[in-house]
Amino acid sequence: MPDPRPEPLRVAFVPGVTPTKWERIWRERRPRGRLDLTPMTQTDALAALHDGTAHMALLRDASATDDWHAISLYREAPVVVAPKESLVADLAAPTLEDLADETVLPVDLLDGTGEDAVALVAANVGVAVMPQSVARAQSRKDVVARLVTGAPDTGISLVWPIDGPHPLVGEFIGIVRGRTANSSR
Repeated sequence: MPDPRPEPLRVAFVPGVTPTKWERIWRERRPRGRLDLTPMTQTDALAALHDGTAHMALLRDASATDDWHAISLYREAPVVVAPKESLVADLAAPTLEDLADETVLPVDLLDGTGEDAVALVAANVGVAVMPQSVARAQSRKDVVARLVTGAPDTGISLVWPIDGPHPLVGEFIGIVRGRTANSSR
């Protein structure tokens, strides 16, 4: 028997994603309704979907599978984060070739936020390539972020289980797709 009070809808989101616009619209349309937004790593968000502690997740580079529906929402440009006084910082839009002689630090977006990589960049250990939103979330005064020409972009998708989706999934999908309160599917 379905839960007569299906709220809250619990949505996990990965570093760099800012769901505040969607949350605001949700609250306007459902003033007494609850939407719980929880920042998580990609690995934790997937685990939360599997165990049901999250009903939906905003994930990086996710696609539909036998277990999940996925809607691609937007693409993100890659940036290189470099020490403020470095040669890379002087380039307006460096290419991957411009970074060939640099120590490019790994950025683990599955199990982290990019914070460790940015701290190492600030310590002048190397540079790091990451999605622009992650760099913005980890910005510091001692580093700069420059768009990287020719590097692959990343995407953000809304993901939810095929089996047993939460009753309010369709409403949240409508919000992220920009449907008005009066529009129909």
